[in-house]
Amino acid sequence: MGNDYLSVSDLTSYIKKKFDRDPYLDKVYLTGEISNFRLRPAHQYFSLKDDNAKISAIMFKSAFDKVKFKPEEGMKVLVTGRISVYEATGNYQIYIDHMEPDGVGALYQAYEQLKKKLSAEGLFNAPKKALEKYPKKIAVVTSPSGAVIRDIITTTRRRYPIAQIVLYPAVVQGDAAASDIVRQINRVNERDDFDTLIIGRGGGSIEDLWPFNEEIVARAIFDSKIPVISSVGHETDTTIADLVADVRAATPTAAAELAVPVLTDVMTDIKNDQVRIFNAFRNKLNQLQQRLAKIQQSYIFKQPERLYDSYVQKIDMLNERLMNALKETINQSDRKLNDLVYNLKINSPKNLIKEQQQVLQVQENQLKRNIMLLIQNKQNQLTQRVDALDHLSPLKVMSRGFSFTTNSEGKVVKKIDDIKKNDDIELKLIDGYAKATVNEVKKESK
Repeated sequence: MGNDYLSVSDLTSYIKKKFDRDPYLDKVYLTGEISNFRLRPAHQYFSLKDDNAKISAIMFKSAFDKVKFKPEEGMKVLVTGRISVYEATGNYQIYIDHMEPDGVGALYQAYEQLKKKLSAEGLFNAPKKALEKYPKKIAVVTSPSGAVIRDIITTTRRRYPIAQIVLYPAVVQGDAAASDIVRQINRVNERDDFDTLIIGRGGGSIEDLWPFNEEIVARAIFDSKIPVISSVGHETDTTIADLVADVRAATPTAAAELAVPVLTDVMTDIKNDQVRIFNAFRNKLNQLQQRLAKIQQSYIFKQPERLYDSYVQKIDMLNERLMNALKETINQSDRKLNDLVYNLKINSPKNLIKEQQQVLQVQENQLKRNIMLLIQNKQNQLTQRVDALDHLSPLKVMSRGFSFTTNSEGKVVKKIDDIKKNDDIELKLIDGYAKATVNEVKKESK
């Protein structure tokens, strides 16, 4: 039976593991009132309670060092942490990672959300604009009645009195502050005669500084064409405006010190630069004088004609080459002219005409011979064809005693069927004709 019972340590260890493995207890958001608080050198042990319950709390030194306020007995706070069990006593407790006063928790959450959003867009890591080293005109957006403008004016007059400070009064606290700050930033940027823009206000709670955590203010600062120095709150306060600005100053005095140099230092630097320029000019002048003296000792100035010796020799050589080239060109032209004259004589038009006349005479004689031969051939052909025609002529046949007969219509009678009895016919003889009448028609049988 004894084996069925757990020890207190086993049970407590089992419960602790249950707490540690529960994802819902790994990060808990809790609100409550601080109780039994006493500031200790390292880790802090206290309780959180409300009207009906209480829970033990522990906050280790690494987490407590990040708290920006001083916890007090009875203060209402917002905490985040994990729930676990302390095995030695069996008590469950909250191990706090972060703590802030209740009532500003929503602001802190909004601050972190906007900070994460703008960081992802690159507004914090974008290249920062460099401040003007010697500004002539500085715009300040702040409250006209606060200590900020007085500190900036005092510091600027002490360090660099030649710079002009122009105040753009703005509401720096309350619901209307953000839009008023943006309006004044835009007004400054509408002008092109400012070298630096300082935006600032004194310290305060997160609610007091909240206009400088607004997105519209952050984007107006980021879009500013003029370099922006942000001086909001105290050194421990960090606003979104500080992260977006080109330079962050811990205090208004520090902002003025960043914006302007010390005039006496500037004057000293100018005098030092003047001395360096004078020395550099003197050294350069000495170098040039030494070069001049060396050049004056040169043979060019003592015997300037030597400067042209090589050129004179070169001109003589070029003249000689020019004459030789000219002679060669003339000789080539003469040879070419002689060749052309010879060719012209050979190809003279008189000779060509004479040759062509001879050719023409030969062709004329040949043409006449060809014509005579052609006429003779045609005459021979005509005689042959006349003889052949004569042999075929009816008159030739009729000269041997033949004749041909035509009917009354003048048609040649070829067959017995072409005539009939009592038809008038005409007999064609070689030397005349005779008319007759057909008395009888008889067709011979084959």
